[in-house]
Amino acid sequence: MSEIIGKEKKKETVKDIIKQLHRGLSPEEAKKKLIEEVGSISSVEIADIEQSLINEGVSPDEIKKFCNVHALIFETTLAKSISEETSEAHPVNFFKEENRETEKITEKIKRLGEKAGEGEPLKLSKELKSLLLSLKDLEVHYTRKEQLLFPFLEKYKFMGPTQVMWGKDNEIRDLLKKAIQNLKEFHDDRELRDYYRDYVTPLVEEVEGMIFKEENILFPTSLEKLSGDDWVAISKESEEVGYAFGVKPEETEKLIRELKQTIIEEPEIKDSELVSFPTGEVPLKELMYILNTLPVDVTFIDKEDTVRYFTDNSEKIFVRPRSVIGRKVQNCHPPQSLDTVEKILASFKEGKRDWVDFWINYKERFIYIRFFAVRDTKRRYLGTIEVVQDITDIKKLEGEKRLLDEKF
Repeated sequence: MSEIIGKEKKKETVKDIIKQLHRGLSPEEAKKKLIEEVGSISSVEIADIEQSLINEGVSPDEIKKFCNVHALIFETTLAKSISEETSEAHPVNFFKEENRETEKITEKIKRLGEKAGEGEPLKLSKELKSLLLSLKDLEVHYTRKEQLLFPFLEKYKFMGPTQVMWGKDNEIRDLLKKAIQNLKEFHDDRELRDYYRDYVTPLVEEVEGMIFKEENILFPTSLEKLSGDDWVAISKESEEVGYAFGVKPEETEKLIRELKQTIIEEPEIKDSELVSFPTGEVPLKELMYILNTLPVDVTFIDKEDTVRYFTDNSEKIFVRPRSVIGRKVQNCHPPQSLDTVEKILASFKEGKRDWVDFWINYKERFIYIRFFAVRDTKRRYLGTIEVVQDITDIKKLEGEKRLLDEKF
């Protein structure tokens, strides 16, 4: 009992220090108080404390604002009690291997920065462009984390990473985008130094800070909370999302093949099962293939905001792992989009709107995204469908092409 009381006291002490930090206490004073009043603290305890603050009403945006400082003040006190070695086949190992490759790139970027001002700005800017473009592979790393790891943490009512870390991931995405957009072939040393100061240094600091947060807080906490079956499911779906920086240890290839073979590629549907509509009947199996043949991605969210279904065609535009089923739709979007998602759903439920549309440029393609309220004949709200379509080639159409114009 005394051990439990001791843990609770430590937790409350740390929460108080964090609250003081948010009210203006300097990071140096916060670190000093943490060392003197708490001593060592595990990464799981840190994650639980931040989750507890969210539960008490501290906004994810507020925690996100200070999470870099949190990481710094905890760096000297993190206990290594759960830093267990993971096998080559474990999903966490893939994440760590990708982090090692990321660090190789950031180190090269920093070394180039040290040479800025010593002449040859044009050569350095060309080398820097290649390194920054290679960092775009972070998108795969972050997407696999957000779409596969976060949903399983949510199963255990652990929402902090979704609400806070996803926001930080998006800040890094934005920093990288701006660094690439503002990079040019510099002919002046001073211009190159200014560019490093304004765009490159903040990017590198955030990328390396995220590595620290992943490896000292997120991954240990995930190892503590997730079951073996959870990790197997993550391994199965990792293939679809992909791996960053060419990471995929050969030792795991056999395991991944075996895991993929255990996935039920097609549900057992009896040929006699029919779905009856007012306009006709369709065998259930054929209906599944009809929906998967449509040149759009369709996702259905029920009236409780839970993802229930998505089409499974071979060329999905956005990542849709099976772990999304049963997940609240609010957790499937980054924090920056949450307010808009909530407003769309509210407008559907209140009957104010029946559809909303957006269009974006994504991976050099033009994507049309539509949300439709699903209602019965009495206009009662049943849920929402999201329809995503690549209309890049459709936008180029001109004139006419009639049925008889097609050559076979």
